[in-house]
Amino acid sequence: MIDRPGLADFLRRRRRLLHPADVGLPDGPRRRTPGLRREEVAQLAGVSTDHYTRLEQARGSAPSEAVVGAIARALRCDLDQRDHLLHLAGYPSPPRRAGGHVRPGLIALADRLVDVPVAIYSDLGEALWHNALLAALIGTHDGAARTGRDRNIIWRWFTEPGIRDWTPPSDRARLSASHVSDLRSTYSRRAGDHDITSLVRDLIDRSAEFRGLWERHDVAVRRSDRKNVLHPELGLIELNCEVLLTPDEDVRLVAFFPVEGTDAADKLALLSVIGLQDFRTAT
Repeated sequence: MIDRPGLADFLRRRRRLLHPADVGLPDGPRRRTPGLRREEVAQLAGVSTDHYTRLEQARGSAPSEAVVGAIARALRCDLDQRDHLLHLAGYPSPPRRAGGHVRPGLIALADRLVDVPVAIYSDLGEALWHNALLAALIGTHDGAARTGRDRNIIWRWFTEPGIRDWTPPSDRARLSASHVSDLRSTYSRRAGDHDITSLVRDLIDRSAEFRGLWERHDVAVRRSDRKNVLHPELGLIELNCEVLLTPDEDVRLVAFFPVEGTDAADKLALLSVIGLQDFRTAT
């Protein structure tokens, strides 16, 4: 349902915050009131001045979704403001995705978590960024050079048997099911996007295990997990995994914390000093 008073109030307030220079217009004659004129907003949005004026007066016909989008652009609304404007006009917000882009602020936050392994993944399982301690933990030092499917942890889990050597055998079935249920939630949310449908199709073709799990229709966004790592030199490292979802939910920061009562904290501290060097190299 359209909220006419709320829509009218938002439009008026937003228009008054803008200056002609903000939208590429000359200042022109002295203005009696701050902000853009109604006819200027209408011109920028490609609608009639009468229609826009009626919207600000909480009357007239309801705007189409396309008109609301055009007005949002004319008023220089950011994504949050655009979504609010759509809500006031009675329309659902379109899906919002980062598209694999990692905000600098998220990396700055991850950079400060120096004593725990941290990675940033897309909702498809693509490794977008990781810190040095994660590289030392699970051997992802070549991750920056990987492209396409080669940097997708779910694809590699089901198509490269060797990647499971880092995980205790008793944990592998649980992690397989967790990978698939998390990917199923993305598949449902993304509603037929090519990148997710092609990934699922190819996994079904390549992996009987994936195909069987996919047919169970288990759905669950992974927000926490247990991640036990079999390091080739340090042995078992027991970790708790915490997943922080971004507002768009297609980029997630994953941090691995040592399980209390184990020697995981000591082993991570050792890894942070030694890094990726070969433990077997004589000194």
